[in-house]
Amino acid sequence: MSAASSARAPQRENRTRVTRTRATRTRVMRTGTTRTRRGRAALLAAGAAVLALAVSACSSGGTSGGGGGTGFVTSSEGIATVEKGERTAAPDLSGETLEGEQLDVFSQYKGKIVVLNVWGSWCAPCRAEAPNLVTVSEDLADQGVQFVGINTRDTSTNPAIAFEKEYEVTFPSLYDPTGKLMLRFEKGTLNPQAIPSTLVIDRDGKVAARSLQALSEAKLRKMIDPVLAEK
Repeated sequence: MSAASSARAPQRENRTRVTRTRATRTRVMRTGTTRTRRGRAALLAAGAAVLALAVSACSSGGTSGGGGGTGFVTSSEGIATVEKGERTAAPDLSGETLEGEQLDVFSQYKGKIVVLNVWGSWCAPCRAEAPNLVTVSEDLADQGVQFVGINTRDTSTNPAIAFEKEYEVTFPSLYDPTGKLMLRFEKGTLNPQAIPSTLVIDRDGKVAARSLQALSEAKLRKMIDPVLAEK
């Protein structure tokens, strides 16, 4: 073997070793990536299963919810209620109405049942339930039930006022474009978490019932009637 051939042989061996080392590293990286992907997939599947169990538990009727001893129960119709002795007080709800007047809900309507509806003029479900709110509010006005709206995410009062005129809404609405009033409700209680949301607040200023969906007239009455019957 010539001197040149002898010199080339170690170089070839070194290149072969480097190539094998790189191939091994590539296989290790691919194996690790595959395991990571499988691990993530397993976690996602487990999370989905837990979520499915939670959803089914909340929609099966008569299931407890909220955690932390909140004590509210959600029916199969999506109406959450709390027994009288376990209710929490609603926060201060005061501010300017769509018409520019000052309103302090629990000062001005003290001793009344307050039906609080969170809505927006841009919200299609809000439009669907508006006639039902108007009908029930008029029917129960002489029984100590006061409806109050919280208008949110409307960038000006003009579309909200047009909404009220279209549906002949006579009860007042606080103007809350950024949702600050909604955030006053403590997490884990019957707080309004969607638009529309409807809360029934008892004569003592405590939250008795909540729905996170557009309501039919029948469901709205079903929320209010038990609180109205309380002494």
